Amino acid sequence: MKDFNHMLEKYAELVIKIGVNIQPGQVLLVQAPLETVDFTRKVVAKAYESGAKFVQVDWDDEKVTRIRYEKAADDSFGYYPKWQADMMEQLAESGGAVLHIKVPDPELFRGIDSSKVSTAVKAAAVAREKYQAYVRSNKVTWSLIKAPTKAWADKVFADLPEDARVPAMWEAVFQMNRVTADNDPVAAWQDHIRTLKEKQEYMNNKRYKALHYRAPGTDLHVEMPEGYLWLGGGDHNEAGNYFVANMPTEEIYTMPHRTGVNGTVASTFPLNLNGRLVEGIKLTFKDGKVVEYDADSGREHLTSLFETDEGASYLGEMALVPYDSPISKMKRVFFNTGIDENASCHFALGSSYPVNIEGGTKLSKEELLARGANVSLTHVDFMVGSEELEIDGELPDGTIEPVFRNGVWVTRD
Repeated sequence: MKDFNHMLEKYAELVIKIGVNIQPGQVLLVQAPLETVDFTRKVVAKAYESGAKFVQVDWDDEKVTRIRYEKAADDSFGYYPKWQADMMEQLAESGGAVLHIKVPDPELFRGIDSSKVSTAVKAAAVAREKYQAYVRSNKVTWSLIKAPTKAWADKVFADLPEDARVPAMWEAVFQMNRVTADNDPVAAWQDHIRTLKEKQEYMNNKRYKALHYRAPGTDLHVEMPEGYLWLGGGDHNEAGNYFVANMPTEEIYTMPHRTGVNGTVASTFPLNLNGRLVEGIKLTFKDGKVVEYDADSGREHLTSLFETDEGASYLGEMALVPYDSPISKMKRVFFNTGIDENASCHFALGSSYPVNIEGGTKLSKEELLARGANVSLTHVDFMVGSEELEIDGELPDGTIEPVFRNGVWVTRD
């Protein structure tokens, strides 16, 4: 790739200026895979150039993670260090920022007892519940970005020669994040965010009371709670600074009413669920709750997800992404929810984002539930979009309008 180092510099600047939008005097925590060391160093440099007071890097090695699941005692997976949870809470409470370079190996836990993974995931969720509440209410600045690792590239670009896979993944990451040799990606993202905001404002002005999804295997009626809000692109943290939580992002999203979901839905992409693949998901909802479920493969991982808590069986998010989005046009499954969800309309099982309802960030769990939001320790997106998806919007007076046809927005003059 031409001038690869220059492209890395541009990408690093983008995630610091647009993703976490580091402010002078702010502390930044970077969580990164070992394989991304060169890129991570550039991110750290850009953070200090933007005025960061201190940058801490927490390195992740999936081989070390795998060793734990192979060697540790069975009764140890319910442990999560309190000091780790305390550190994250303190970072949020002091106005810090977190940048996650998140690229889990889709095959990481192949052959590992699913119950070990589920127990560890739940232990972490319980210990980090307060921190996650800060995340969902924008008390802490956070952003999820992508950078290639060999395991991920081998899975996604298995059709290429081995030595071409990581370079191909870098090219894809640059492309989906609007980083090119001859552009200013920061300016490109500012334009992109404006476009997403236009869709957000359009849907907020419409005030549909429900959406009806139809596609092969899907016939789902989804109500929204009073005071719901569509968001997209990014949002402001508690201090008023704008950040983009997911890079790339092509969605606008809101919350369904917790008990207002009825019908069936079928997934259209594989789901990487904490390093375990689930394919061909089929869910049936009644009064908001999943009452039947199946999958072509990995059904046991869905079972573990639903056992997390009561809220794991209800929807917390609904997101609209046109089938002609730039990532969808790449015609490749990335086995990474942070990317695949931006090629497809999707839902999330588990917790709602309080920011998606008027005054939600000031509400208690009980108040959120009473308003129709869902509360859970988990939040798992799954993709339902395709070129066959149709979505209708129901206005308060009962009028039905087309919103999506053939997987894309219906254009109105």
